[in-house]
Amino acid sequence: MTPWPALAAVAVLSFAIKAAGPVALGGRELPPRARAVIGLMAPALLAGFVVVDVAGPRWSAVDPAVLAGLAAVPVLRLCRLPLPAVLVAAAAVTALVRGLGG
Repeated sequence: MTPWPALAAVAVLSFAIKAAGPVALGGRELPPRARAVIGLMAPALLAGFVVVDVAGPRWSAVDPAVLAGLAAVPVLRLCRLPLPAVLVAAAAVTALVRGLGG
């Protein structure tokens, strides 16, 4: 069995969920507080995914090289580097720490 039917089902379900919001609101605007909460959900979810991925199951797979690369990101963003440069530099920091450690 191929994964294509499942992938198509997930795509259709995702589209239906995204379309349900505007259909339910009927052209009305959300209150500002609701918009603020919805706007903060994606960064919070992304941060949770990053923590879970970096820490591993039961926080047993913490990789110091990845932590160093992640720590470099806010420092480089504070230096006002563009995002592509920050991503390349963070990958370089990770590679450098891995090279020194092993």
